[in-house]
Amino acid sequence: MRICLVSETWSPDINGVAHTLGHISRELKTRNITLQLVRPRPDDGSQAEGIADELQVKGFHLPGYQAVKLGLPAGRALQRLWQTRRPDAVYIATEGPLGWSALRQARRLGLPVASGFHTNFDHYAGDYGLGWLKGTVTAVLRHFHNRTGATLVPTATQAEALTAQGFANVKVMSRGIDARHFSPTKRDPALRQAWGAGEHQPVALHVGRLASEKNLDLLVDSVQAMQQMQPDLITVLVGDGPLRESLQRRLPNAIFTGFVNRETLARHYASADLFIFPSCSETYGNVVAEAMASSLGVVAFDHAAASELITSGQQGLTARVGDDEGFIEHAVSLCQHPARYGQLGRQARARVAANGWDRIADDFLRILRSLQEMSDDASHACRF
Repeated sequence: MRICLVSETWSPDINGVAHTLGHISRELKTRNITLQLVRPRPDDGSQAEGIADELQVKGFHLPGYQAVKLGLPAGRALQRLWQTRRPDAVYIATEGPLGWSALRQARRLGLPVASGFHTNFDHYAGDYGLGWLKGTVTAVLRHFHNRTGATLVPTATQAEALTAQGFANVKVMSRGIDARHFSPTKRDPALRQAWGAGEHQPVALHVGRLASEKNLDLLVDSVQAMQQMQPDLITVLVGDGPLRESLQRRLPNAIFTGFVNRETLARHYASADLFIFPSCSETYGNVVAEAMASSLGVVAFDHAAASELITSGQQGLTARVGDDEGFIEHAVSLCQHPARYGQLGRQARARVAANGWDRIADDFLRILRSLQEMSDDASHACRF
């Protein structure tokens, strides 16, 4: 089977889309699936590993956000590729100009196509002061996804929400975790010493892009409240983004690492004790599962991955979305009780350890093959 992946982001980009596609593509290659990739040309001109056919198109960086690059429409190039090496199915991961171009060509050529709803763009509109655009953004996204054979989302809750908004053929493809890589065995005393943390001194960790959509005002409020009750608490923030300088001023005692590589990230998780994650903008939130696999006591909202993976009080502590005071209370309470966050962390790892990416890839293949069969049946019926 030949599958074409269309995405405006790919490894080594650091985001949920690139993370998910990287894991799925590696699993598909072990199943002898031939992969095509269509993406914007990376700045360093590199080629993706393990891809049989790669089409790189012109792109541009999003103004004010250099980490984001969008692909320009490439209808003719896509047509040439797909006419000479026709895929059995197309998966469009992003809804940018390249994604729209790929959707048009796939429909013209009668290719089975699925799309991924990886980013809550309607939520982002509100985070960036454009709340009046949320309705329009939702309508545009609905039009895009309803022209595909299936829209893949990571949680049942989101599937229900999108279906209620008029999205058709919404299917759940969850997310996996590499529990061998993200593991408490990666705990590093030398790293904790570099942070200034003693053996029994609590370390609170946050991992994510330092940007407006991550609800970072609440992170600041939570850390400040935790430090008032637990003065020896050490806070570590992994990631980078446009709000980093502002956060460094507001949290002068916190440790800011910037982006780190995958191996270093695993050591950071395992060397901390609590994971504080106030964001509600994710469609899933891979970092929550990574923290759980690393045996951290997690404080999050009952949303996305935390909603799917955590029963509050068992594998972590969750607050109702919008209950900022409840979130802060959970964080303050947990940082003062090492036995409690240790117990939650152990139960968290037990909850996610079996959620491997092999199972997620099986679900992905099953959905694409069903679309392929439907397309073949329709083509066969048209001949009679």
